[in-house]
Amino acid sequence: MQVSPENTPDTSTTAAPRRITVLGAGAWGTAVAMALAGRHDVLLWGRNGDAMAAMAASGENSYLPGFPLPPQLRISADFDAAVAHAGGEQGLLIAACPVAGLRPLLLQLKDKAIGKLVWLCKGFEGGTGLLPHQIVQKVLGDNIPGGALSGPSFAQEVARGLPCALTIASHSVALRGAVVSALHGGTIRVYASEDLVGVEVGGAVKNVLAIATGVADGLGLGLNARAALITRGLAEITRLGTALGGQTETFMGLTGMGDLILTCTGDLSRNRRVGLGLAQGKALATIVAELGHVAEGVPCANAVRELARRMGVDMPITNAVAGVLFDGDLPHLMVQQLLSRDPRAEAA
Repeated sequence: MQVSPENTPDTSTTAAPRRITVLGAGAWGTAVAMALAGRHDVLLWGRNGDAMAAMAASGENSYLPGFPLPPQLRISADFDAAVAHAGGEQGLLIAACPVAGLRPLLLQLKDKAIGKLVWLCKGFEGGTGLLPHQIVQKVLGDNIPGGALSGPSFAQEVARGLPCALTIASHSVALRGAVVSALHGGTIRVYASEDLVGVEVGGAVKNVLAIATGVADGLGLGLNARAALITRGLAEITRLGTALGGQTETFMGLTGMGDLILTCTGDLSRNRRVGLGLAQGKALATIVAELGHVAEGVPCANAVRELARRMGVDMPITNAVAGVLFDGDLPHLMVQQLLSRDPRAEAA
């Protein structure tokens, strides 16, 4: 269930500024910090001291070239000070790392005093197949209010100040209210959801489908094929998500259909660019090196394939993408494999 800001107390324009720390100075973490710096006391932390010093000196992040950092935004490589900054009732800690980095970051936080925690990562953890909220639970337990902030959002557009809509998903009513209050406002619209599983599954699997769409577009298969892939991809996301306990309506919203459409069609999508590179015959290692950023759909494809196998969930597009990425299957054969499936076995 999603609760819109109209149905949630919205004090974003009147509430006292919060102390917010963003842990992770990649493109998305930096963009979020930039968007909030005008309304709150925001500190952006990164583990590389030299890189953070260079960022503070230049007023720009190399991951977001051409976007000057707000003068109010504080930069730090001091982890303890960064965590302490977000302590207390008015504090909010935002983990802005890839899924692969979430557990190591949480282990650093394990003995710290944490009030409220939000994570931005999308995917399943390699090896364990755990969603981000399950990793948080394993490492930090159930006593810290936490939630996933997700939705269709490119870092460059958020950094530019263009509008976007996001969803905060949490089992904690208080956490949802605090995040809506803090983040909703200006060009950012924030909805609230109880469906943590559904929101995280949608955010993870859409990256795999974006690779498939990039392959189809790179092979010149046309807009009809793109529409079919996105639609059937949404069916796959919904099948897996509901099998894991997510709510069907979540996948029709921002963190399902919305994020899927953006990632599959937007030229800023790293995962779509992986698919385009595969269609051109490039090696995966070359594509990833050229991106210079993490493309979460790559490790996620294998994790989702294995999870779907264990659960008996039919995910043909995901299986085909994983075959190209990890089994040496050729992209055009992936397309033939999908087209040759008996449609009578699937609902339209």
